[in-house]
Amino acid sequence: MDLTINGVPRSCDYPPNAFAVFALRNDLDLKGVRMGCGDGHCGACTVLVDGVPTTSCDLPFGALEGKQVTTPEGVGTVAQPHPVQAAILAEQPGQCGFCLSGILMRSVALVDSGKHWTEDDVRAALDHHLCRCGSQPRIIKAVMTALAKAHAV
Repeated sequence: MDLTINGVPRSCDYPPNAFAVFALRNDLDLKGVRMGCGDGHCGACTVLVDGVPTTSCDLPFGALEGKQVTTPEGVGTVAQPHPVQAAILAEQPGQCGFCLSGILMRSVALVDSGKHWTEDDVRAALDHHLCRCGSQPRIIKAVMTALAKAHAV
């Protein structure tokens, strides 16, 4: 199957009915995609599919054919981090960090949309992401910082 991952055309011989998270992590070695609940509820496995945040643990791999897929590895660089990455690095909002990959991806979609989101909007958008450490207030603060910086540019 042919698809574009992080801006690079890739080919992967993985069963189309198997879940995308396993192809991304195991066959394509993209470890930034986390496996959490396996049922699309915790958000740890979120990737962007054509710019839309999508859980990959309940998504058949075949649904990605011909799509643009972005994983945490495809967001920013060390030299030029995405505003969300920069805010997360600066504010260190996570405790264990397991949930942050999925939160990063949904937050990137929020920032890249160009819309002006309120804190309530951000809270609602990130609501289904499960963080057991209780870091949500600090994560929301980091996303709001990223939004402010993105809109200041």
